[in-house]
Amino acid sequence: MSNRVIYHAPQEEFFNDVIMNKVASKMQEEADKYSIYPGPSEIASWRNNCGKIRDLLALSGVSGTYVTFEYMVPYSMKRIDCMIYGKGKTSENVVHIELKQWSNEGVKSSNSEGNFEVDKDDLKVEAYTGGAVRTVAHPSQQVRNYNDYLTGFIEVLSKKELDIRGYAYCYNYVRKDGAALYDPIYNNLQREYRTYSGNEVSELAEKLKEALCNGDGFSIFNKMMKSRILPSRKLLDSAAQMVSEGNASAFSLLGEQIVAKNAILDKIRRNKKAVVIVKGGPGTGKTVIALNVLAELAGSKNKQYKVHYATNSKSLLEGVKSKLPKDARLLFSSARTFIPAKFEENSLDVLLVDEAHRVERSPNTRYTPASLRTDLTQAQALMRAAKVCVFFIDDHQKIRGPEIGDVDMFRQTAESAGVKVEEVQLTSQFRCNGSDNYLDWIEDLLYNDEIIHKFSKDEFDFKVYDSPQKMYDDIVIENNKEGQTARIVAGFDWPWSSKLDENGELVKDVQIGDFAMPWETHMNITKPPKDYVQWYEWAYKESGIKQVGCIYTAQGFEFDYIGVIIGPDLYLDDNGKIAVNTKAVKDPVLLRGGDIEKFVRNIYRVLMTRGMKGCFVYCCDKKLSDYLKEITQ
Repeated sequence: MSNRVIYHAPQEEFFNDVIMNKVASKMQEEADKYSIYPGPSEIASWRNNCGKIRDLLALSGVSGTYVTFEYMVPYSMKRIDCMIYGKGKTSENVVHIELKQWSNEGVKSSNSEGNFEVDKDDLKVEAYTGGAVRTVAHPSQQVRNYNDYLTGFIEVLSKKELDIRGYAYCYNYVRKDGAALYDPIYNNLQREYRTYSGNEVSELAEKLKEALCNGDGFSIFNKMMKSRILPSRKLLDSAAQMVSEGNASAFSLLGEQIVAKNAILDKIRRNKKAVVIVKGGPGTGKTVIALNVLAELAGSKNKQYKVHYATNSKSLLEGVKSKLPKDARLLFSSARTFIPAKFEENSLDVLLVDEAHRVERSPNTRYTPASLRTDLTQAQALMRAAKVCVFFIDDHQKIRGPEIGDVDMFRQTAESAGVKVEEVQLTSQFRCNGSDNYLDWIEDLLYNDEIIHKFSKDEFDFKVYDSPQKMYDDIVIENNKEGQTARIVAGFDWPWSSKLDENGELVKDVQIGDFAMPWETHMNITKPPKDYVQWYEWAYKESGIKQVGCIYTAQGFEFDYIGVIIGPDLYLDDNGKIAVNTKAVKDPVLLRGGDIEKFVRNIYRVLMTRGMKGCFVYCCDKKLSDYLKEITQ
């Protein structure tokens, strides 16, 4: 594989590969190197696509171009169908084409389609894909967001050293003005990023001729492949740009993220009571979507929307608010705020509930005055407060008994109140250097499934250490690199001191041999020692590097590198299986009840997926350490 491209060849060689039926077999061989295993339908689509691109190039009359298929975008394993490189009359160009095999009979408008005045992105269709019905975004919208995403990360595109153009090509579809893909609500989008149908092949060929007429494709391909990939954008750093400036494009959404946003905005447009559940694992972009929607609505010039972001995670809440101007912070609150005593029923247009797996049974706490208490569950109170309530959730991130948020509970609560529910599943993740293979491997490992997934060192930097001090030293090195962040975390297997020591310093609770570090500052310590921070600031303030974080401060955040101390609560048993020692757990809340063993596994799944580029691990159990080394060599 060359620079995350599964197939690449000069135009003449590509033509020959098509004639000799070699393209799909070459792609399968290269895909295997990235642990990508396409099914029969995907392989068939490769064969169909390459033939259609060959026909397009032949019809255009161009020569000397360079052709690639299945380019994996930075920090993700999302793939762009086809990219063609060549020189036009005035510029060097990269043309990306989103290819669809859809027929007119296989495409219909979905329930979330419509002319939503505050958002030109309300452009969702349903299509038969691979023998099943699946909700997907309009092809032109997919092209536009890929265009923005690549421009944001590929330096030669960002600096306009190369021009980028995008089109969609539905070669089995016949254009009929006013129907499905060509409904008038898509006119503005079509003018910006055109979707061509099979009966418009000559027009698309002319576009390719205009962009690629002077060849020199290999040179331009090399410039693209050798270009610097700009650092991944930190969510918190972009929060202010998105929310306070109303610039939702600070993060370009891709794939199912677009579908989720469309579903949410459609429900708001309809102005009817609704619940949307957005499901996704670590790094799939749940918080990004929430902030993107909030920015879109808060920045609307057509209508003022009452929109709020809510979460039970104080550290995440304070982290986001720390990047915002004072007036924008008013849109962000604890999920416990939305109770009948403070919010009339349906007084908000939309309530975006992030980290919804942390929703508890009741919004009441021991500090809630009697006059403000409610008999409603927290889920009921949240749904009551807004016409549209959106829950962003990962059922595998439930980490203690009092937190009961899961998809089934939210669905049942809504349906019992007569409220319609729409669910959207996010699959592609943008953390862990975009390696879906690493995330799948983590789940195989921690939940004792057969380890069938694998990842390469090129995909994600995973290391097992024999010394916690050496691991911490390397984490500090990564944290000190320009533009990078790194933190060290651990399972909650050591006490958390609520007072300073006799010298007024934090107690170094996390002790392993000669290694000793303090946890993040206890909540009872209201004034941390000099150069230390409050517990909820650990993830986003520089001094956090001097303390060990736990699940409660790390959940919801991302870093370039994460160092994980796997405590004695996780070990390798005599049968070669990963087991849980509940007696090693020191978290009093976790020990109150529930499936403690599952919670411990979930905790390490969260901790080991906080890194964008890498995860360093130290295991207190040597057998587990040796096992991890063996299976990752």
